[in-house]
Amino acid sequence: MASFLLKNIAEIVTMDEEESRLQGYSILIKDNKIIEIAPEINLTGDEVEQVMDCSDYFLYPGLINTHHHFYQTLTRNIAQVQNLELFNWLKYLYPIWANLTPEAVYYSTLVACGELLKTGCTTAADHYYVFPRSQPADIIDEEFRAAAEIGIRFHGCRGSMSLSEKDGGLPPDSVVQSEEEILRDSQRVIEKYHDGNPYAMQRVVLAPCSPFSVTGVLLKESVKLARSYGVTCHTHLAETRDEDEFCLEKYGLRPLAYMEKVDWLGDDIWYAHGVHLSEEEIDEMARMKTGVAHCPVSNQKLASGAAKIPLMLGKGVPVGLAVDGSASNDSSNMILEMKAALLMHRLIYGIKSMSPTRVLSLATRGGSELINQPEIGSIEEGKAADMFLVNKNRLGFAGGTSDPVSALINTGDTQIVDYTIVNGKIVVKEGKLVNIDEERVITESNRISEKMITG
Repeated sequence: MASFLLKNIAEIVTMDEEESRLQGYSILIKDNKIIEIAPEINLTGDEVEQVMDCSDYFLYPGLINTHHHFYQTLTRNIAQVQNLELFNWLKYLYPIWANLTPEAVYYSTLVACGELLKTGCTTAADHYYVFPRSQPADIIDEEFRAAAEIGIRFHGCRGSMSLSEKDGGLPPDSVVQSEEEILRDSQRVIEKYHDGNPYAMQRVVLAPCSPFSVTGVLLKESVKLARSYGVTCHTHLAETRDEDEFCLEKYGLRPLAYMEKVDWLGDDIWYAHGVHLSEEEIDEMARMKTGVAHCPVSNQKLASGAAKIPLMLGKGVPVGLAVDGSASNDSSNMILEMKAALLMHRLIYGIKSMSPTRVLSLATRGGSELINQPEIGSIEEGKAADMFLVNKNRLGFAGGTSDPVSALINTGDTQIVDYTIVNGKIVVKEGKLVNIDEERVITESNRISEKMITG
């Protein structure tokens, strides 16, 4: 068994149930699991391939990003959409996204996952829903290929859009598929890529895009298909007031009531955003254990509003953290996302509504619960070896190392971590990605992006 030892770690932030902090402990990793955590680890007859002195490092559980759109890394920071709210923002970008190719999907995945890994994220759920009619039907496969190459733990959400402008939806015909095409390919993707075993590196999620881009029939059939295969479901919900108005006008129901009508409540479902949920709707979410991926940066940038996360947590709604798409965030930086969440909720709900440790819990244990992978999200014996390390002797931490969690979230002149370990393998070393050529990815992505935007 391949193994290595992290020795004399300055402090381990475990994020276990007791939120334990361990100083001077060591961690033994064998293959993809944490085998032992102890002050002294005696290796009797074991072959340790690598021993790393971690006396200058803080160690944290790998962060879990519960909602993203990797392809949007190629269309971020476009001047014309910087001052638009969601619906108009989407209408401008849909025609650009119609220019996506398999190459674009491959490189955008490497860019997004590279940013995530370099900011301590070890698991990502990506919501891919743009299938241009001019491109191969299996375009989403490029995400699974790129994620495997770079070494991130990946929950690939096979998204879909079936309700075009001519049918009363928001997207143009060029990126919409029929229900039959969507369900057929959803089944194919599950059968090809989904691994339901513990410690899985790739899983599949079924994820019709939103109430304003898919039909009720597709929502019902998608969740039925997902449950027959034991996979989870995901979609956008209650992100903006425009969505409220759309659902009331088209369906005569608020978004959550509409989702309940099409069987989209349960502990196998989580929504992105949940900004405009009432307290009664939050109670129903808690009762059904239906979760929310909280996207504070995107919600602020698009002026969508602030989700009632402290209230959700108090009522028992599962909540994870997410960066959302890189065209509404412009960054796949999970550490900055934690800071944004901390400051947003303190500003709106008061100083005691959110703490650095609570935010880290959203980004670790909360994400684990949301995507239903319990073997990740904390540093404990028997859990997956997903973690990251930051050298405490960096300029941005100077004078602020008394609390490693607050140091990570509140201080620093960079969020690039020193080491990221996923499934027992080092994928970021000394701040650099191990498995890909960063310079080539940058060059190719800029080339593809320019071509997409200029047409």
